[in-house]
Amino acid sequence: MSFNGPVTRDWQQWHTYYDSPTSSLAQRLNVVRRDIHRALIEAPCDADGVVRLTSICAGEGRDVLPVLAERGNGREVKALLLEIHPALAARAGAQAEELALPGVEVREADAGLIETYLGIPASHVLLVCGVFGNISVDDVRRTIATLPALLAPEGIVIWTRGVQDPAHDPSRDIRDHFAEHGFRELAFTGTEEGEFRVGMHQLAVEPADVRSMSPSSRMFTFL
Repeated sequence: MSFNGPVTRDWQQWHTYYDSPTSSLAQRLNVVRRDIHRALIEAPCDADGVVRLTSICAGEGRDVLPVLAERGNGREVKALLLEIHPALAARAGAQAEELALPGVEVREADAGLIETYLGIPASHVLLVCGVFGNISVDDVRRTIATLPALLAPEGIVIWTRGVQDPAHDPSRDIRDHFAEHGFRELAFTGTEEGEFRVGMHQLAVEPADVRSMSPSSRMFTFL
């Protein structure tokens, strides 16, 4: 949930808003964690029973890491957190170490670039949280169209979108884009105040192949 592109705000300061339990970010975080719990139960897995999770623009890993630490003897998860901001990536790595999560890798990388995903196994659970509200409408479409190439069959995507004006809710178009690209909706959560939306979609068509794409092409650039 952070920066992948030109520096347009202080992302370290932005993450401190999670510390206020009444903030919309903290409330959204609770919903995302709930949906991660569900996804890790319902998602497919490798032949050896391992669930592979990738978090795009993972920030400090506040959504993924506590969930993995709480799961105890649940299904084995190998998680890859992609974050381009060095300080945020370092915090995520330190937190994973503190929580004794050896199955977590934090990689300082540009999550918007296709090249980043070459050599990464297809994900059973993919988080795209804190991204859609920070990129252009065209990049949102492009990203959703690319996601089938990053997923294993029946892989699950969890995404978020802030809403400034409920009368012009961008999440409606996002849900339509997921449907257009072969996803079925598993869950959708919004607040009455309209501050945020959290969606969970499952791939219902055959995955694409990221290796067929140009490594230098991009899904998105942060505004």
